[in-house]
Amino acid sequence: MSWRVRRWTILSAAAMALTGGLVVATLITGEKPGAQGYRGNLAVVASPLPDFALRDQVGRLVRSTELRGKVTLLTFLDTKCTAACPIIASQVARTLPLLTHDERAQIAVVAISVAPKVDTPANIHAFLRRNHAEGALRYLTGREAQLRPLWKAFQILSAAESGEDDTHSAPVRIYNRGGRWIATQHVGADLSPDNLAHDLRLALAANEKEDPGD
Repeated sequence: MSWRVRRWTILSAAAMALTGGLVVATLITGEKPGAQGYRGNLAVVASPLPDFALRDQVGRLVRSTELRGKVTLLTFLDTKCTAACPIIASQVARTLPLLTHDERAQIAVVAISVAPKVDTPANIHAFLRRNHAEGALRYLTGREAQLRPLWKAFQILSAAESGEDDTHSAPVRIYNRGGRWIATQHVGADLSPDNLAHDLRLALAANEKEDPGD
């Protein structure tokens, strides 16, 4: 296990203590071990994607409603984080080439800032370049007052709240076409390009038989 993964494991435990049990690890995230073929943990409750309207790294507005009809890979990042975030960005970037052009066209990949004061456009572009993730995901941010209710809706701890760039929740979640959370992967546990590609394909296949509005 690399020093970054070990450090992330320790910091996740610290975050749990800071939040008095806020969702930051598998045992308390409302998830259960993978089933139904998913390699990531399943969400016990298929909670809906919270509503949001945030700007990406090039200033384009992204609304949660626009993600309906696609399988969404969603995570939470901080450009100054040196623990989980670089791993997540690089793993996501390495996942996309494993998918076909048609599969990628049916998938939205977004990250939501957990540190809006440091996640400036310049820092976001530098972070994505550094981790070979340019063009791989849309990095969304906004004002802290705008993001705090959203972090709460997602039940995650932000770096802005912990006061440490490396101490925040960093799940990699998959939502189905109807905007329902169905599975999660985690750094140091099950997150890998092969696992992400597998679970995204499974979500795509399952949703072929579902009404996107379900």
